[in-house]
Amino acid sequence: MRRLLVLFVPLLLLAAACTTPAPDRPDRPDPKEAELWRPAPGLAWQWQLSGRLDPTVDVPVYDIDGFDHPASAVADLHRRGRKVICYLSTGAWEEFRPDAAQFPKELLGRSNGWPGERWLDIRRTDLLAPLMAARLDMCRAKGFDAVEPDNMDGYTNRTGFPLTAADQLTYNRLIARLARERGLSVGLKNDLDQIPQLLPDFDFAVDEQCAEYEECELLVPFVQAGKAVFHVEYGLPLTEFCPRSKELGLSSMLKKEDLGAWRRPC
Repeated sequence: MRRLLVLFVPLLLLAAACTTPAPDRPDRPDPKEAELWRPAPGLAWQWQLSGRLDPTVDVPVYDIDGFDHPASAVADLHRRGRKVICYLSTGAWEEFRPDAAQFPKELLGRSNGWPGERWLDIRRTDLLAPLMAARLDMCRAKGFDAVEPDNMDGYTNRTGFPLTAADQLTYNRLIARLARERGLSVGLKNDLDQIPQLLPDFDFAVDEQCAEYEECELLVPFVQAGKAVFHVEYGLPLTEFCPRSKELGLSSMLKKEDLGAWRRPC
């Protein structure tokens, strides 16, 4: 009898296991996100958005214009051992891009200060999501590893639209999601005030002039999370910002504002 009971209990347990729903489990990570490139703090980089591309700079990371360069240029950088970031403007319209005519006029606001560029009404995600998805598809098709979406802080500027911080959070998270769904890691460009909310959504940061404006400490959460901060200054000498940049763990260099090949790293 005792032996029969011992055999019967496991059978009952087995039956219960087959009929009882499994306890709730955390969602499994998206396989595409699990394979994303996650740049670590301190990586040296090159940022070149103008002039003939110089692929010979001995750094592990390049950031180049997504429209201006073909897949062959990305492949060449990969052969040289580089990871390659696709620069796109996602918060402003540029009249010189091949898809410029696809943007409805109602989306276009004030000039953002650069010739031929105007802020976008980021509240209109119904119109912007497919346009930006197509651009990110281009980055993926060319073989890029990541994307740098620019002009992602319209709510702090005179755009011509009553944009709020909440609008910006919604739009920035949309861009991050669209990028990650395509296997591209994504960087937060400037928008320092929203780092606490957006840190989980972005894989690295790209910043201009945080030393000049005394804001570099705001980027430290990225470093603490094991995420790179790619940083440039334009008007300060290296001796004025490099010591502090190194203390904070930023990947810093001096560039000219045209963002050609010239660079002076910390």
